[in-house]
Amino acid sequence: MIRLGRWLGYGLLAILVLLALFLGAGGAINWNQEPPYELVQSWGKKGEGPAEFDSPTGIAVTAEEVFIADARNSRIQVLDKKGKFLRDFGAENLGRPMNITIANDKLYVPDYLNDVVHVFTLAGEHERAIEAEDGLDSPGGVAVRADGTLLIADSYGQRIVHITPDGEVLESWGGAGRGPGEFSYPADVALAPDGGFYVADGYNDRVQQFGPDGTFIRKWGGPFGMNIFGPFRGWFTTATSIDVAPDGTVFVADFYNDRIQKFTAEGDFLTAFGTASEGPGHSEMAVAIDAEGRVWTTHFAGHQVEVWRPAD
Repeated sequence: MIRLGRWLGYGLLAILVLLALFLGAGGAINWNQEPPYELVQSWGKKGEGPAEFDSPTGIAVTAEEVFIADARNSRIQVLDKKGKFLRDFGAENLGRPMNITIANDKLYVPDYLNDVVHVFTLAGEHERAIEAEDGLDSPGGVAVRADGTLLIADSYGQRIVHITPDGEVLESWGGAGRGPGEFSYPADVALAPDGGFYVADGYNDRVQQFGPDGTFIRKWGGPFGMNIFGPFRGWFTTATSIDVAPDGTVFVADFYNDRIQKFTAEGDFLTAFGTASEGPGHSEMAVAIDAEGRVWTTHFAGHQVEVWRPAD
């Protein structure tokens, strides 16, 4: 009986895997897959000089400039959109900058090693370091709501924490696990147009979506978001960054699969693209979308910034 139960369990898992291969990421058949994006430009190499990087982990864009979290150089670099170096800052403040975001003309930088979120002006002046009153544990990403409060992917804290700019904890969601609303080293968080949010649930190899009040809505990645990784469409092998485009579509860095995946707001797979690593390590670590619909990524192993656009 024990052996029979085990085989039945394997059979059920096989059925789930086969279903996931034929179903779109959100669980509905999706026949409207888009063509992949095409690489327009890339620049950078490993180093410590201007427009050189050491393991870039985050990226954010404005109308004119690109901000890169140059992680192991412990700094932020700013380039124009043609790759020309403009300035760098933060070396005296930062330990390991991660997924950065721009809001209210400020740059918010989660510091993985120092357990704070730094706030800089876009010119590079350090304004303050925000700490949660109950402490952060290796924050990986941040989103800023219209009221100025922060949603932080507190990676080793296994939660998303909602705090004021003074660090007061308003709400905290999560806990370690694979169930709905639970996390395994959440890496990033991005706002939805309705005030809700999406989480790149790192080692759970999935995305989770929540309403404005933190109510769980859905999860996707692998068979029904069950923490089964793989290279298939809509599956992940470590989700490290997430951004929402102006039209509401969702872009996710699928790190160990060396790609960016694009989804509808409801999690239906649309397309995937990326640059494979030419050496050891992996590529697409962070993603940001600009107002023109171009996709900006960091190639982690190649120590580069990449620019993508929809194929004609």
